[in-house]
Amino acid sequence: MSGLLRTIAGRAAPALRQHAVTQRANLFTRPPKEKIGPLETVIGLGMFSLAILGPSGWILAHLEDYKKKE
Repeated sequence: MSGLLRTIAGRAAPALRQHAVTQRANLFTRPPKEKIGPLETVIGLGMFSLAILGPSGWILAHLEDYKKKE
C-alpha cells in the first residue's frame, strides 16, 4: 500500500509544483519615532505572556473543580 502511495505522490508532486506562485512582501522600513526602553519591553512581553498563558494556567489550577460532577 505504501508503495502505491509513494508512486502516486512521486508523479503528482512535479505537477503540483509547476503552478506555484512566488510571493514577495513589499516592506518599507524607517527608523522608529520613539525609542522603546528595556522596562517597556519587559512590561510588554509580560502582558503578552499573561494574556496567552493566564487562561490556560487558570484552567489547570482549577482542573479538579472542573472534574467534579454536581
